[in-house]
Amino acid sequence: MEKFTTLSGVAAPMPLVNIDTDMIIPKQFLKTIKRSGLGKNLFDEMRFDDQGNEIPDFVLNQPAYRDAQILVAGDNFGCGSSREHAPWALADFGIRVIISTSFADIFYGNCFKNGMLPIVLPQEQVDILMEDARKGQNARIAVDLQAQTVTSADGQVFNFAIDAFKKHCLLNGLDDIGLTLEKVSAIDSFEAQAAQARPWV
Repeated sequence: MEKFTTLSGVAAPMPLVNIDTDMIIPKQFLKTIKRSGLGKNLFDEMRFDDQGNEIPDFVLNQPAYRDAQILVAGDNFGCGSSREHAPWALADFGIRVIISTSFADIFYGNCFKNGMLPIVLPQEQVDILMEDARKGQNARIAVDLQAQTVTSADGQVFNFAIDAFKKHCLLNGLDDIGLTLEKVSAIDSFEAQAAQARPWV
């Protein structure tokens, strides 16, 4: 998993509340167990019409936001079903940070397992960052995970809270497999001792 330390870039404004996982990645795209390739179907029913043509008004179809790595979103982002395909699709599209006033619990946890940083801030701070995001390429938002700060385009600094273990995993690029591999020498030692003690197993 890619490490996360700092990020500075254009943020896409998505002020809708209750953006659920079916909006993020509709159910017809859940047939794969691969983490890659889902970005093209991110927000599919919002991005494309019935003929597969882009809907120009949708934020991620607008030139200023096509390469956005940050989303500033409305309350309760990632609600709905627990499908991990939702963070897979966001990450595959290139989203690394989502800022909101709240997230659904399962979605929030899945973000960290897929190299994304979900940031919870008070409404008034999200409102400031949403206005920044609406300025498109004229405004950049900076995120520093080590310092636990988000800096607005005009230099306002907002602090966010994060679980120490989740922070450690993101800073070091550790998903569940990576965490296990950190213990590989201890695992190998245990298996060698177990094989010697119980050769019949």
